[in-house]
This record gives sequence, C-alpha cells and structure tokens, in this order.
Amino acid sequence: MSLPRSLSQQMSMPLIGAPLFIVSNPALVIAQCRAGIIGSFPALNARPEALLDDWLVEIKEALAAPSDTPVAPFAVNQICHPSNTRLEHDVRLCVKHQVPIVITSLSPPAEIVQAVHSYGGLVFHDVISVRHAKKAAEQGVDGLILVAAGAGGHAGPMSPFAMVQEVRQWFDGVIILSGAIASGQAVAGALAMGADLGYSGTRFIATTEANADPVYKQMLVDSAASDIMYSSLFTGIHGNYLKPSIVRAGLDPKNLPDGDKSDMNFEKLSGGSKAWKDIWGAGQGLGAIENVQDTADLVQEMRSEFNQSVNQLAQSDWCKT
Repeated sequence: MSLPRSLSQQMSMPLIGAPLFIVSNPALVIAQCRAGIIGSFPALNARPEALLDDWLVEIKEALAAPSDTPVAPFAVNQICHPSNTRLEHDVRLCVKHQVPIVITSLSPPAEIVQAVHSYGGLVFHDVISVRHAKKAAEQGVDGLILVAAGAGGHAGPMSPFAMVQEVRQWFDGVIILSGAIASGQAVAGALAMGADLGYSGTRFIATTEANADPVYKQMLVDSAASDIMYSSLFTGIHGNYLKPSIVRAGLDPKNLPDGDKSDMNFEKLSGGSKAWKDIWGAGQGLGAIENVQDTADLVQEMRSEFNQSVNQLAQSDWCKT
C-alpha cells in the first residue's frame, strides 16, 4: 500500500471523516482526529471568511493537547470552481497554518498542489470517474478520493470494485474509497480491494458534535438504502439524497426534473443554499446507523468492527496456505 508511514502511525484506523457542507465544524473535526481518524471540513463552512483563520487556530491548538492515543491530522476541503470567490483567500490561510492535508474538489488543482507541497502538506483530490482521476494525477496530487456509487452527496455511478481496480493499475499514490463506507467492515473491504483509506461522511452526521438539524440526524437513523435517490435537480450535478427530506420540502421524489449544471454556484452554497439546508444528502450505507452517538464512541465501534473483520478474514479457510 502507498499510505505514508508517517501518516498511518498517527491513526487508530484507516479512515477519513469526509468534509460535509454545513455539518462539519471544529467540534466534529477535533473529535474525529482525537479519536484517531482524519477529520475534515469544507473551508466554505467557516462564514464569514475571516472565521476560517479562527477555526484553524482552534483545531490546531486542540490537537496539540496531550493524548494517550494517536491523534490524527486534519484536512480542509477546497472547492476549485469559478463561483468559489474565496478560494485564493482560503488556500492562503491553509498555507499560513500549514494544514496537513488539503482535499480538493472539481477542477484539477495544479496551483494548490504547488502551494501545499511548499510546506510538506498532502493534497487529496476527489473524483467520480477514471477520466477525472487521470487528470488530477497529472497535476501531481498525492491521493485520489474515488467517490463511487452509493456515496452521499455528489457521487459517481461507477462500482467501487471497478473504480479501485482500474485506478490502482496506473496510480501508485494514496487511494481513498468513498461509497457506503459506514462501518468498520466496509473499511476493511475497501482495503481488501486495494484502497489505502476509507472515506465516511453520512455516518458522522448522526453524531452529537455534527452541526446538523436533529430532524436530519433522526431521519438517518430511521432510513435505509431504499430511502436514497439519485438526482441532479438540487445542484445541477447528480447526487444522493434522502427521499424523506425531499417529501418534507414539498416535492415529489417520483417527479423531479433534471437540474442544470450551469446553476451550480458555490458562492450560494457557502451561504447555506436550500439544496443543503432543506434537502439532505446521504449515502446508501445509512442502514448501519442505529442511533445518534458521540464521535469517540462511534470511532471506537467502527475500529472494533474493522479489527474483527480483518481477523475473521485472516482466519478464513480461503486465506490459509
């Protein structure tokens, strides 16, 4: 595997808590990192933009506090899109604070790679296709986040099995797999396929630290994969959303028109658009969510599931020589 040893030694299990619009905040990121997984948040969640500097100071100070267990590094998500007028400002702050990992989305991030590499940071870029993965790799990113079918939010249509296999054939950097990664068993499965890390978002919305409407959290507990639908209406790009939230907003899930890709505007998203405040994203792995719990307890539970799965596989007759 290609995960830097310096990074894995800081982690209690191979998992990244995905950045979630509106939901991810310093409290969630700090709890994830101090539990031993990489926590992350979208820079656009810090509003107004001056608040980002305060958030970075808060997170760094909290993670520097003494701990008897591994404390993982944190990551900041940057949206590389013309409508994100904050991008230059936010990247400059990431460089100032030497953010360990920057997660980039949409356009291949050549300038950001150069800026983050200047202080020894890592850049992971999320993609929904092999074509997009190759473009990002050409820009020198350190890792690729493969957003496969079943992931929450702007997920791609490709099977995680096919996506990991094809990308691993030519990419020797870090591969992170997203797509219904909601349990320790799923993280173990991602590694068995050839990924280095799992990428879990939906599962962490149902935590006490997450900045999500309590109704949203309970809806995740009460729902299953059959309650997820794939639509482009809300942002112009296809994504997975909770049907009950669509109904709650007064819309008919069976009669949704297609969205217009040109309508995507991250300046609006940073202010909290209807697409993220009222229509709630979720991945197909939400069937693993049984209750709302503290992040530390959730990570411990997932770590136990992961270790059990790895041990069971190693003891299986199929793995014995």
